[in-house]
Amino acid sequence: MTIDELARESGMTARNIRAHQSRGLLPPPIVRARTGYYGPEHLTRIRLIQDMQGQGFNLKSIERLLEMGARSGSAQTLEFQRTVLQPFGSEHPEVVDGDGLRGPFGDPLDPKLIAKAERVGLLKPIGDETWEVPSPTMLRAGRELVELGIPLEHALAVAESINKHTAAISKEFVKLFVKDVLQPIRDGKAPDNGDLAAAGEAVERLRPLASDAVQASFGLVMTRAVERQLQKELS
Repeated sequence: MTIDELARESGMTARNIRAHQSRGLLPPPIVRARTGYYGPEHLTRIRLIQDMQGQGFNLKSIERLLEMGARSGSAQTLEFQRTVLQPFGSEHPEVVDGDGLRGPFGDPLDPKLIAKAERVGLLKPIGDETWEVPSPTMLRAGRELVELGIPLEHALAVAESINKHTAAISKEFVKLFVKDVLQPIRDGKAPDNGDLAAAGEAVERLRPLASDAVQASFGLVMTRAVERQLQKELS
């Protein structure tokens, strides 16, 4: 592909492609008759950069990650890294301003509640009275709890507890993947394209399995907890 064709395919301007090249984020094209030509590895790397930027990585961090994990520059290596770094959830972050938070967070906004929500990860400040909401579902759940008469401070405490326990669960799934998928590759030889493809497929299969397992377990545990509490109340 020429640089214009690569720009159309990737949705990135030719100017930004050249800027990425100057930073060392993209390898140089193959030059033939004074025209630069780009291959699938360039497109894969651009998509990897776009994915990481969408997840909040700045260009300096992306540069370090590429240096550490994709020195070979092969399309298979970059595709595997892009697969691993893709979010496990399907939610898209939203941006809200102070008006969008008034009500559950008070009017005027309660700085203590805002600080608590930022610490929990419910809000990420990005400007003057402007926040990114990584999980709009969590924010909507908080609003509904407040409408039920539950103080927002209590709802945020529950959110903090959820984060704590899901972090532990996530750590166990990562350990499982590293031990049973990556370690056999490490113990053998340098990973070839087939190994990377298998590992990438394992990541893709892990996404719904992890979510389904957590949801199923929560349903069972929550049912037992409600039954125990109901027995106490009736007695």
